Amino acid sequence: MNTWLQPLLHALALPEYGLSSVFALAFASATLLPMGSEPAVFGLVKLNPQLFWPAIGVATLGNTLGGMVSWWMGLGAHRLVDKARHSATHLRALDWLQRIGPKALLFSFLPLIGDPLCAVAGWLRMPPAPCAVWMALGKFARYLVMTGALLWWWPQPL
Repeated sequence: MNTWLQPLLHALALPEYGLSSVFALAFASATLLPMGSEPAVFGLVKLNPQLFWPAIGVATLGNTLGGMVSWWMGLGAHRLVDKARHSATHLRALDWLQRIGPKALLFSFLPLIGDPLCAVAGWLRMPPAPCAVWMALGKFARYLVMTGALLWWWPQPL
């Protein structure tokens, strides 16, 4: 494993791959994989301050597209979800999501519940365009706040 991991990490650290790496990490972290892309965004912006807005934009786009993949996976997951349908917690969460609609995806940036929220929205067949807009707004706010806070916390070079 180490034979391919080191060259990959080295390639992703190169400046010419910075934004594409942020996109790939943001995309993957928006799926059900347990990872975060904020450190990559912060690292890129810390090393290249002129890339603040492009990095925020690329991370938002990648994370939103990854969230939409979760939405599409949820759309096709009827049989699996139906098995847990009669749980009280599940019914409360489902009722809440149906009551609020696509606006609930503003919270898709939250750890642990954000990615499943996208999948459940797809399972409920919520319209994809409003879902993508609300996802993008929440994810943009997260990247803006987190990267800005980290830059404020560590103003000098690492």
